[in-house]
Amino acid sequence: MTNQPVVPPWRLTRTLVLSGGLVVVAAIWFSIGLMVRTPPAIGWLPLLVAVPVAMVTSWRASAQGRTMWRYNAVGIVLIGLGAAGNAYDYFSGNQEGQHISGWTAGLYIAGLAAIMWGLLRIPGVYRSRIEWVRFGLDNATMIVTVLTFCWHLIYPRWHSWLGDSVAGAITVLIVVGAGFICVFAFIKVAFTGTGPIDRRALHLLALTGAVGAGGGSLAPLLASHPYLNTAHVLLPSTCFCLCIAADRQLRANRAGPPQPREVTRRLSLVPYAAVLATGGLLLFSALTHTADLIAIAIGSVTVTVLVAARQLVALRDNMLLLDDLDARQRELAHRATHDVLTGLPNRAVLVEEIDAALAEDPSAISAALVDLDDFKEINDDLGHAVGDALLIAVADRIAAWLPPDAVVARLGGDEYALLLRSGEHAAILGVIAAQLRLPLRAAGHELVVEASFGLAPARGGDTADELLRRADVAMYEAKGQGKGRQVGYTAEMDQRTAEQSRLSADLRTALDTDQLYLLYQPIVEIPGGELFGVEALVRWNHPERGTVSPGVFIPAAERTGLIVPLGAWILEDACRQAAAWLYELGDAAPKTVTVNVSARQLREAGFARDVDAVLRRTGLPAHVLTVEVTETAVFDGGAALAELKAIAALGVNIALDDFGTGHSSLSLLRTCPADILKVDKSFVDDITEGGQHAVVTAALIHICDGLHLRAVAEGVETAAQAAELHRLGYRYAQGYHYARPMPAAEVPAYQPPLRVAV
Repeated sequence: MTNQPVVPPWRLTRTLVLSGGLVVVAAIWFSIGLMVRTPPAIGWLPLLVAVPVAMVTSWRASAQGRTMWRYNAVGIVLIGLGAAGNAYDYFSGNQEGQHISGWTAGLYIAGLAAIMWGLLRIPGVYRSRIEWVRFGLDNATMIVTVLTFCWHLIYPRWHSWLGDSVAGAITVLIVVGAGFICVFAFIKVAFTGTGPIDRRALHLLALTGAVGAGGGSLAPLLASHPYLNTAHVLLPSTCFCLCIAADRQLRANRAGPPQPREVTRRLSLVPYAAVLATGGLLLFSALTHTADLIAIAIGSVTVTVLVAARQLVALRDNMLLLDDLDARQRELAHRATHDVLTGLPNRAVLVEEIDAALAEDPSAISAALVDLDDFKEINDDLGHAVGDALLIAVADRIAAWLPPDAVVARLGGDEYALLLRSGEHAAILGVIAAQLRLPLRAAGHELVVEASFGLAPARGGDTADELLRRADVAMYEAKGQGKGRQVGYTAEMDQRTAEQSRLSADLRTALDTDQLYLLYQPIVEIPGGELFGVEALVRWNHPERGTVSPGVFIPAAERTGLIVPLGAWILEDACRQAAAWLYELGDAAPKTVTVNVSARQLREAGFARDVDAVLRRTGLPAHVLTVEVTETAVFDGGAALAELKAIAALGVNIALDDFGTGHSSLSLLRTCPADILKVDKSFVDDITEGGQHAVVTAALIHICDGLHLRAVAEGVETAAQAAELHRLGYRYAQGYHYARPMPAAEVPAYQPPLRVAV
């Protein structure tokens, strides 16, 4: 429950003293008038002060957006004008003291309407149409009940009070009824929501209306005192109650705005009390044989009908609430078992389905996991809205091409799981893979996706979790083989997975315990073999396994994400060593140091800033560093290409590694900010024998010359290969013919091999 501001304690103000004093004076004079005839004019004098005081106090309470009090001020002025009209009617001889003319009644009703309108404009809680209908029926019940009792009070004194004036009686009944409507409305709003209005101030306003309306209904009792009017004492009393309510609001204003309260549905006893009251009055009238029995019976029946109608409305409202509750429960149940984004069943539902299928016939089912390739790039490049739309489109496409007895669920992210019961399971996955390669419409984009599939047939004794685990192992095996692959589970995969897990754990330890070190392979100028630069290559000296090949631990690092901290360490260490060579060797130092950067590193936001920070920390000039990436890392563009361009903007050289073995798109040479093209070893191996490799190698050097790129031939192992490369136009090479990777301390002592004859 929220803490409400503390309202300052009540204190006696000059306004309350003045208003209360007027009530005392009016009450004393009215009491004297009941005993002896008094001058009528004196009874009206307190109203001349009471009404302006109440009006000013209400207006002051309307600060800070509480406009209801302004309507109260207007309303009390109109009621005061009505009292003035009442006095005029009496002194002009048009009416007796308790009689009300039509225009005087109109002023009274206008004042009550102004107060009612201000009440309804309170910015409280939202009320539905049914709540307004129920509110109206409650008001109608209140009107009929009050009018029935007033009629019973007026009727025996009709001729002595009003003579033959039926209109006068009706006018009095309308005014009294309107007053009780305001009373009920104030109470109702105080319980259902008050907005910025103080709740206790509304209760006091209800008391104000009760005093006025209740006292007005006693007018027939003064039939023997025509010089008196109930307004003489009731209007000052009403103004005094209004001043107390306004004072409460003024104190609440100083305490700060009220905190919202939880609105609860309360049982309204008013309709039942009205039925009991009118029923009791009817019973009394029947027993005493009063002359107005028929009128009271009509009122009692009308109240009963109104209450019955209210109960029917309340019953319909409750039925709607129950329907809404039932719908919410169904929605919650659906949310608990289905993915919010795609509407597919979630893992819990899938596990139940698999367990049920395993209990029937394990040999007939398989589980498959589907993981979208490069989904992160779509999210990074096009935004999460497009990514979400793509996930929905993929879910719809998969579901559309599954057999009727299959189940597809979303496990989270870009991963889906399938339960296959019938058909050739591998063929089904092949169809889905082919369908996913067709363009998918996602948030205004036409996208083509690849997915990796892992398939695991069930075995006797399997559980759902075990079956999904094997499918997951197969799926990661598929991802390790490249994009868009489908792999079935084999027992050897578990062994490899366990080995990779151990290897990954050991690699994490190696990063923290200095088991990793760098070797540097020279990049030379040909034909002479003079040192031009070096390429940093990481090695791992495991305390138990000995030297671990990069071909073993680099894929493990890529798979687990350890390639990011590993790559950061390599970059920092290589730049620090290059800066040390510059300091120690001067012009004899390698002109460039090449560091391999993975696609995963390029996809890390802010990688270019990390490179810039390393250069600043180590003091290495940007042009000495070469960042080497594979063509597949940037072929699809996106975030990786953007980071590479940012690195090039620092002045760092960019090298494309293994060119010709990946996508081999020449358009990449125009979009990628490459300075160096490294020709893969596979094109160099057979270069001396002619054939297709020699043609490709010759073509690549012409492309590099035309685009002003530096070409570096990799994997040069013989003098003949070096000579042929030089003849074709290559001027840079690296390979075992010149030097194997060596520790940093041996680089300054590097000597080229014998000059190649050309």
